[in-house]
Amino acid sequence: MNSLGRHILVEFLGCCPETLNDVSIIEKGMVEAAEKAGATVINSTFHHFSPYGVSGVVVIQESHLAIHTWPEYQYAAVDLFTCGDTVEPWISFDHLKQVFKATNHSALEMYRGNINLLNRTELQQTEVNRNIKPKAKFSRTLWFTDRDENQALSLRYLGDCLFNQRSPYQTVRVFETSAYGKMLTIDNCIMATERDEMHYHEMLVHPCMQLHHGSPQNVLVIGGGDGGTIREIFKYPSVEKVTMVEIDELVIKASKEFFPKLAREFNNPKLRLIVGDGIEFIKKAEPESYDVIIVDGADPVGPAEGLFSEEFYRNCYRALKSNGLISAQGESPMFHESAFVALHQRLKKIFGAQSAHVALFFAPTYPSGMWSIQIAQKGPLNPIKDLNVEKTSQFLKSNPLHYYNIDVHYGAFSPPNFVQQMLKGTM
Repeated sequence: MNSLGRHILVEFLGCCPETLNDVSIIEKGMVEAAEKAGATVINSTFHHFSPYGVSGVVVIQESHLAIHTWPEYQYAAVDLFTCGDTVEPWISFDHLKQVFKATNHSALEMYRGNINLLNRTELQQTEVNRNIKPKAKFSRTLWFTDRDENQALSLRYLGDCLFNQRSPYQTVRVFETSAYGKMLTIDNCIMATERDEMHYHEMLVHPCMQLHHGSPQNVLVIGGGDGGTIREIFKYPSVEKVTMVEIDELVIKASKEFFPKLAREFNNPKLRLIVGDGIEFIKKAEPESYDVIIVDGADPVGPAEGLFSEEFYRNCYRALKSNGLISAQGESPMFHESAFVALHQRLKKIFGAQSAHVALFFAPTYPSGMWSIQIAQKGPLNPIKDLNVEKTSQFLKSNPLHYYNIDVHYGAFSPPNFVQQMLKGTM
């Protein structure tokens, strides 16, 4: 060969869109393509972009393989650059065409570094370079990115996707991240990580349960398939029955398999687990049957969209006992501002302006890091004055928590000025 390397620029057309949006499949396929061609893999770095697209590179001893995908166009642009005579890039091409299930392609091969135009220079090898030993296994850097059109959060994860299944409603996946432990995602959005899930689940449950005037006995949970919400509820001895209605059995399955600390109460004899539609369930619920209702839903899209409707919360109001409370995942004032404000307005309209309140807390892996729980009660409620400090102190002594405490409770219900103005509609 009269050149230093061969460079193939490929356009794969008519590819499987699901494959082009799956960073795990793409990374595995690219590494395999390099190895099948005879290359020595050094490392791989890949990013998934939400909702669509993957970028990545496999660095090989003989140069690199790079890719960017546009799943919505069933298109992938691939760059295969190999040096020397021992690697055959067209083998990589053939493998990737199969992986992506491409129905068409275009390819341009170029020879890089014409030997006849170059002069070779002998370099002196340093002592440091001579002592470097090759790694036994190549390193992998894969990034999961949760983003919208204006902002994003990326977490590095290790190895392959641990769980990846599609239900009639959504795609459920589990990854092992470098900084946050195992991570549960739904439709490429972060739902929970081992490191910070307690922030969300403790705040969803404990402010509400601590503000209840009596001893809650009958609790309804809508959503919450990871199990974190019922884990916190069952810390209350007064609770005699928890009914949990989760629409997607895959979320429960993934949590039981990979998040034992979250899922540890699924076998509690006080739990009645229903795999079904919580929106339809609450329509048929008996009036004044629950002390507390907790809505542990996702963002207001797909199967969770109805969990933000006025009809849904009117049905919840009807199903609550005379002094019952509801606690709902309330979105972020910095992320889903319209949904955040709209939910508060609905709760005020249904429960009364003096009975609907917002609590803010830190959720590092949720968009913007600022998240909310929205609470309302049948009857007047002051979440600061109505807190029984002695009762809460005793509970916290018996149940050491990771996030929630009395000071956090007071601070959560004291939102910053811009949030107060947002909720009043004065911004």
